[in-house]
Amino acid sequence: MAEPRISILMPFRNTAAFLEECLASIRGQSHENWELITVNDHSEDASKTLLEKAAVADSRIRVLENTGTGIIPALRQAYAASSGELITRMDSDDRMSPDRLETMAGELIRSGRGHLALGLVRYFSDAGVSDGYDRYEKWLNGLSASGENFSEIYKECVIPSPCWMVWRQDLDKSGAFLPDLYPEDYDLCFRFYRIGLQCLPATKVLHYWRDYAWRTSRTSEHYAQNYFLEIKTRYFLELDRQPSRPLVIWGAGYKGKKVARLLLEAGEPFRWVCDNPRKIGKKIYGVRLEHYRAIFGLPQPQSIITVANEAAQLEIKGVLGQLQLEQPKADYFFFC
Repeated sequence: MAEPRISILMPFRNTAAFLEECLASIRGQSHENWELITVNDHSEDASKTLLEKAAVADSRIRVLENTGTGIIPALRQAYAASSGELITRMDSDDRMSPDRLETMAGELIRSGRGHLALGLVRYFSDAGVSDGYDRYEKWLNGLSASGENFSEIYKECVIPSPCWMVWRQDLDKSGAFLPDLYPEDYDLCFRFYRIGLQCLPATKVLHYWRDYAWRTSRTSEHYAQNYFLEIKTRYFLELDRQPSRPLVIWGAGYKGKKVARLLLEAGEPFRWVCDNPRKIGKKIYGVRLEHYRAIFGLPQPQSIITVANEAAQLEIKGVLGQLQLEQPKADYFFFC
């Protein structure tokens, strides 16, 4: 069987310092039937020049100009120009392992449509990787190793944005890059979940994720917490909310208040509980906060948990266990 063509979609903006390393990792792939569709998102450095030289040397590389602004129009344009049977993304400041394309394509060929190939990821940085990114890497790789990524989809983005591969037909079914919703990787993750794609367990580190102070996920307002909460709440109401069951929010910190506002805007009734004696009995946005023991009087409630403290999360799970509400993504959802 001939190697399937893989389309690599890569928007870029001001990453000249990292592009040579990135391109070398793509050109060195063991799977050679690929095309790299790059889209210049209004770079002000030498990025475009570097890629144009690379395109002259390798006909598999194309350079386009973003007719819009931002990563979503760039991805949309790259995808429209692509021709591969299999689609993957790449960040222009990162590196691929030499067998990334071969490994992911092999998994998809063996498994067929309806599947999502992933790889384990590793952060690297000249300044050292922060504790937050180190924890995220371990959590994400733990999910990817078992293929259970969607089991914790309401916590954080469970698909590594530059390290997935999918059949073109499945990406089209998900809506690809049509929605103008940020953060675009988390929204696409939910749409993969919505159409029922199955994550294939990953066994190898296939992507090296560069961390530095001015990377987009650190600086863009589109990656602020409120954007994540809006996506979580909207998809929860669409995909996992069971209207016949009461809904409970646990916690009245920033996240709890934001989720409460979003539910009120959506016209979704809920009870609000916490264990803070200074808040119990008070009203926020017209909703009275109750002691968490109020949940014992509710018939089979669903819970949105916005409490980030891990010890408190275990206590909440213990309370839910007493009520035999122990199924994640049916009985309770961690929004943190």
